[in-house]
Amino acid sequence: MTAHDIADLNLARAALARQCNAITKRLGAIDLAPVSMAEDLTRILVAIEAVDRALVVAGHPYLPPNLQSEG
Repeated sequence: MTAHDIADLNLARAALARQCNAITKRLGAIDLAPVSMAEDLTRILVAIEAVDRALVVAGHPYLPPNLQSEG
């Protein structure tokens, strides 16, 4: 994979993480959340795991921004 491919994967992961956070906030605000929201959350988490695996295979595992600056 090229550096551009790695950057694209990291951007995709960030977008999925934002979507995950948005759903969890909505779920937390609902007294009785619909199962479909939990299913959506599950699909997003599976997608994040797939992107993480692709980054590991490419030799560039995901690190949170606060850990990237260390080293």
